[in-house]
Amino acid sequence: MEMEITFSGGKKVNADFNGFTVVTDQPIAEGGSGTDPAPFDFFLVSIGTCTGYYALMFCQKNNIATEGMKLVMKCEQDKGTHLIETIHIAITLPKGFPEKYKKAVIRSAEACTVKKHLETPPKFDIQVVLQ
Repeated sequence: MEMEITFSGGKKVNADFNGFTVVTDQPIAEGGSGTDPAPFDFFLVSIGTCTGYYALMFCQKNNIATEGMKLVMKCEQDKGTHLIETIHIAITLPKGFPEKYKKAVIRSAEACTVKKHLETPPKFDIQVVLQ
């Protein structure tokens, strides 16, 4: 995948890829206008939505209704470093969810590819190109 990162004024940083544009901004307290999520917010959103996707796919594959199903993600942050230490994800299952599948839906959610990339992070190669 290739994406182009551009700057549209103030603290806004955009990512263009596959016909989509993701617009980010910084909170007002950080000098931004607070009109769009910050890049780190999208990082956290990618964890939650990826986990949700895998839980959803498990239910769909097993013909289990998903009405009322949701995930709630909460992050614990280290007070000194401000880095996330623990991510808690609670999966609320719909009424009538088969008891025998509870552990399996957790295993499916744990297969999230974003989570797997955090467990085995990629290397970064950052270069400067002059125009």
